[in-house]
Formats: sequence, C-alpha cells, structure tokens
Amino acid sequence: MNGILIVIPVFDEEPSIGAVVAGAGQHGPVLVVDDGSTDGSGAVARSAGAEVVRHPRRLGKGQAIRTGLACARAREASVMVTLDGDGQHDPRDIARLLGAAERSPGAIVIGNRLATLADGGGDRESAFDGGRAGKLSCGRLNANRVAGFFAHWISGLGISDTQSGFRVYPMKLFDAVRPRAGGFVFETEVLLDAALQGWPIVEVPVAALPRFTRRSRFRPLLDGTAVARCLGRRSIRRWRTEVRDALREIRNVVGADRRRARHAAVLERAHPYAGSFPAWSLAVGAGAADFAIDGLAGWWQHPRVRRALVVGRGTAALPLLAGVAALQAIAGRMMPDLVSPLVARFCSWERFEIGHSIDEGARPR
Repeated sequence: MNGILIVIPVFDEEPSIGAVVAGAGQHGPVLVVDDGSTDGSGAVARSAGAEVVRHPRRLGKGQAIRTGLACARAREASVMVTLDGDGQHDPRDIARLLGAAERSPGAIVIGNRLATLADGGGDRESAFDGGRAGKLSCGRLNANRVAGFFAHWISGLGISDTQSGFRVYPMKLFDAVRPRAGGFVFETEVLLDAALQGWPIVEVPVAALPRFTRRSRFRPLLDGTAVARCLGRRSIRRWRTEVRDALREIRNVVGADRRRARHAAVLERAHPYAGSFPAWSLAVGAGAADFAIDGLAGWWQHPRVRRALVVGRGTAALPLLAGVAALQAIAGRMMPDLVSPLVARFCSWERFEIGHSIDEGARPR
C-alpha cells in the first residue's frame, strides 16, 4: 500500500520507543510525536530511524494524533497508521492491519486486543517481554467492554475494542469527520462520528503485549471520566431519538388511516354474525383484541425495542458496577473478581444481537 505514514504518539517512553520504531519502520515511514516528554524519548526515536516532531509541553494524545494527521496531510499520505509507543502493540501486526485496509478500502481498521485475549492469545514472543504472555489488566479490560457496550448502542456497530489506539485511518475520513475532543476521547469520538456517518469499521485481532513500563498513560479518573462523559452525551442523544421514533410509531398505530383499516378488518371478520347482535358484539370485541395483541407483540419483538431494553438494564446497572469496582480496587486480591461477571451480565454488546464486523481473514499468529 502506497502513501503510508506511521504515527506514534509518545510521552516518556524512552525504554520502549526504540524497539517500537525499529519494528514499525519495516512497514513504512515513521513519525514520532513527542508530546512534551521529560526523558530521552525523542532522541531514542530519532536514533532508531523515526522523524520526530516535539510539542513544547504535554498536550494530550488527541493533540498528538492531530499533529501526526497534519504531517500526514503535508506528505499527501493516503492512510495513517497509529500505534502506542509503550510496547503494548506489536509492530509486526501493522502488516495485518494494512492487509485488512487493502481488502476494505475506505474503512477504519482497528487492532482488536480483546479478541486475542478471549481466545487465550497473547503468547507471542515480543521484543519487550522475552516471550511472556501479554494481557490487559482486569480493570482496563472491563472498562473497555463497558465502553464498547455503549459505543455499540450509540453507533449500531459491533465495535468491541473502542479504546485500542492501534488503527489504520483513511485520510479522506478526516475531510468528513472532525473530532473536537482531546486526550483519549479523540479516538472514541472519531469512531462514533465515523460510524454514524456510515464509514465502514473493521476489527482485526492483534496481540496484547505487556507494556514495557508496566503502566498506562491512561488515567482512570481523568481520562476514564472524559470518555464516560462523551459516551453519556451520545447515549442521551440516542435515547432522544429512540423516544421520538417510538412516539411517532404510536401516532402511526392510532392514526386515522390505520384505525380505519383495523375497523374495516374487524367488521369484515364479524359480518357472518350480523344476524345476532350479542354474537356480532363478541366477534367485534374478539377481533379488536386480536389486533391489539398482535400489534403489542410485534412492537415488543422489534429489534429496536429489545436493544433499548438491553441498554436500559446496562444503564441501570452502572451504579452497581461502579460500587463493586471501587470495593474491588480497595480490597485488591483479598476480594474475588465480582466486576467481570457483572459486566458480562449487563454490559455485553453481544446481547444486542447485531453482527460484529471482524475481519475473518485475520487470525492471531
């Protein structure tokens, strides 16, 4: 694929960035956006072969990606690849993502870490961990699943790893989608806006490696709250749409045209009993009841109603999830994992019964 720029946002990743740049450089030119690092990240990246653009102070991941996007435009790149500089993404998987992008031109391709974890993956030898299995922390895994659940509700697409920063973006996307948020919310906003505008989104299973530094730049309180606020606002908009459409459907059901059609059908069914007023009355009542029951059953079984019930239960369960998660964080290993079963029960996107867009041709090595 021609016209590639690989963008790596970095903040204080001196121990890992050299190996990430060396691996990514096998697939295309690499631009490291040094987001105000206080260590030697920029120098190490440059010595490993990357071009480095430095922010004078930390501006956040969203702004770092915007800087990379501006550089990709200046180079007239057709696609931009992003991955993290902390070693949790294996640069060898870039080929897999680019292959999916070639098979699905114009699609956003996401490296889905959750698929490999669900399959017991993560046993790939990496340049950082000496072959130890990589996994997301239980807390981050559950946070990703909850975020994916509500993103699925908002967008209508089965995007499971909404928080993965390992992606391929078609540059034309950003002519139509212009996210305003910063930090980690940037990536969530891009996905939601793209999905709502009809851009295809494909997920490809990738390895989830242990970070070299054993810590994430994602701040659960600040960044997690910002992502939750973004999803919350979008969920409210979606609920407004659902309520408006439900009221419109109710108006249609009781509208004059449908009412006249129902009356005519009921009278036609009761016509054989016209000679006996009691029998005719019972037939009219039975016919009206049948239509009411059929209409209610049809409404109740509609996929939109079922999805609304699923997300309603998930929303109602959020205070319980937050409380149990807080207790889990305080108790640590003294307390069994109670959050994961609750997330699986109330915030599993599979319950929406909508197809999941996973690139079936890509499987973990």
